[in-house]
Amino acid sequence: MSKQIATFLFILLANAYLAQGPGVRILKSLNQHDRPAWDKGMKAVSVTVFPMVPLTGITILSHGYLTNDKVLIRNGYKTAIALGFASVMSASIKRIVKRPRPYITHPDDIIKRDRDGGPFSFPSGHTTSAFVIATSLSLSYQKWYVAAPSFLYASFVAYSRMRLGMHYPGDVIMGIILGVGSGVLTWQVDRALNGQ
Repeated sequence: MSKQIATFLFILLANAYLAQGPGVRILKSLNQHDRPAWDKGMKAVSVTVFPMVPLTGITILSHGYLTNDKVLIRNGYKTAIALGFASVMSASIKRIVKRPRPYITHPDDIIKRDRDGGPFSFPSGHTTSAFVIATSLSLSYQKWYVAAPSFLYASFVAYSRMRLGMHYPGDVIMGIILGVGSGVLTWQVDRALNGQ
């Protein structure tokens, strides 16, 4: 347990460093220059997370019930648990860390291209959700043609949050860790509880 706490503290410290010089430089390079069509697409990608969160669990559950597949039904419930857990963790960390959005801290360098999503940026909730979705779909179906587009989608969501000026790279990295970690942890706990 102490190894996990040490790892978490290391990630927090690394993110604090990335929020300074290196993170701002990376973000600035991703956020510069107006590209109206591209930015409109990135806003659309970013917004899709909201309907995808419930839709993912419902889709897996429905598929399980329609095919009478008990494993898929269980995976649908695990997906809902993973999404809920990740959402609570992300929101809790945001309230504890209270890192301001990059466009607030660096108004001369970072262009805000999206509507407000609350005052705090660490970690990226959109990225967390997108990577829980990708992880849950991958663990549920265990097919490359499900995993590849799922993680590609999640990566676009992560990129979109930086392009739109809403998150530092460290926020997105922590979102990826939380998202993948929540999915894997939920599946591992289920295996342990069922003696597998």
